[in-house]
Amino acid sequence: MTPYFLGIDGGGTSCRAALADGSGTVIGRGRSGASNILTDPDTALKHIVEASELAFQEAGISPQLTSTFAILGLAGNNVGDAVNYVKARLPFAGADIVSDGMIALQGAIGDEDGTIGIVGTGTVYILRHKGRLRSIAGWGFHVSDLGSGARLGQMALQECLLAYDRIHPMTGLSQTILAEFGGRPETVVEFARLAKPGEFGRYTPRVFEFAGRGDEVALRILKTGAVGIDEALDAVEAITGGNGKLCLLGGLAPLYPPFLAERHRLRLSDPLADALTGAVALALKTYGAAVEVEA
Repeated sequence: MTPYFLGIDGGGTSCRAALADGSGTVIGRGRSGASNILTDPDTALKHIVEASELAFQEAGISPQLTSTFAILGLAGNNVGDAVNYVKARLPFAGADIVSDGMIALQGAIGDEDGTIGIVGTGTVYILRHKGRLRSIAGWGFHVSDLGSGARLGQMALQECLLAYDRIHPMTGLSQTILAEFGGRPETVVEFARLAKPGEFGRYTPRVFEFAGRGDEVALRILKTGAVGIDEALDAVEAITGGNGKLCLLGGLAPLYPPFLAERHRLRLSDPLADALTGAVALALKTYGAAVEVEA
């Protein structure tokens, strides 16, 4: 039976799969629902299989998961119990679960040394230096993730309260957001007490929008966020010596460069490919040679 290779990119919103033949050519793609193995492993398994089968269907091939080798880049991969639970129930001939950052790194820089900074609702920096992998930051919204969308949104709400109390000026950004809460600081506090990172992150586009209008508070928030990113990139460069590609990925990647220090802005380059392409490449690297030997 012909072996196939799957790259899977799964997170809290969706699960994407790309199916490749033995030459590495992608012949089909599939997409399904959320696949965070930490929060809901059984649903994640269901959507992993569904996305994989849809990739086969798009390729015009009857699903053959038991002769398929897969690399899965999944949210929640850093908890061993969740990984072991899911891995034991995967239907593939061979499979490994890695971080979604790992497949993003492979997609962005290939096999070379280099660094990616994933800047979205959270932030994390992953680098390969002299063949060794390392990550910096990414410890979560409450204690890390400086410059992330969650942090920027939280600061925007904080500025609403500071403006209400006349500690900081009431600018268009604070006025607009505060109006969404009926002008009531108590409502802001109640929201913030229970809000998750993604809920804070919903206010981040507003910060960039008002910064573009020259809003004093929005610009201060973004400068604070950019300092957090610059400091993380300085830590990266202390390890790498500035060697290798530097790519920013994630929803805020196109928006942040004008606010970053010139020393980092001038080094930025476009990624070679996306995370799903990276997962396919890792599947071929991990299992391709073994399949050839068996054949």
